[in-house]
Amino acid sequence: MPLPASHQLDTLDARLLQLLHDEPQIGVLGASRALGVARGTVQSRLDRMTARGVITTLAPQLDPAAMGYPVTAFCTLEIRQGTGPEPVVRHLSDIPEVLEAHTITGAGDLMLRVVARDNADLQRVIDLVVVHDLVERSSTVIALATKIAYRTQPLVSAAADA
Repeated sequence: MPLPASHQLDTLDARLLQLLHDEPQIGVLGASRALGVARGTVQSRLDRMTARGVITTLAPQLDPAAMGYPVTAFCTLEIRQGTGPEPVVRHLSDIPEVLEAHTITGAGDLMLRVVARDNADLQRVIDLVVVHDLVERSSTVIALATKIAYRTQPLVSAAADA
């Protein structure tokens, strides 16, 4: 089923997103010059994509390893049934090393991405995570190396071509 036209990216959107990815400090005027379109066109495209949630942040991407957290792990949590994930998610939100939490299907209820300073620190983080009364069981795997970092740019091209 095709997306409504209001949810599709066109070639100009894709070019603008690629430019912002490659040169995040370019600004609206610089982008308009680089793309050969009016400044107002760039601004309206940015406003529209921001309002639709395509652009979620203009914040810099940070590298936890460069900030002293080189260990990345993924934790699956099983939560006591009948309670929902919200109490546990509130608890996890208070742990700075928990970078992401997703409800999932399968054997677990929540999938977390966590970081730590070293393996001993990872144990501390896991202990903080599982201390909540509603966490029944956990399983953790340590990422050895990132082969494909989080990315969205390939989707931009695919969405513009759709």
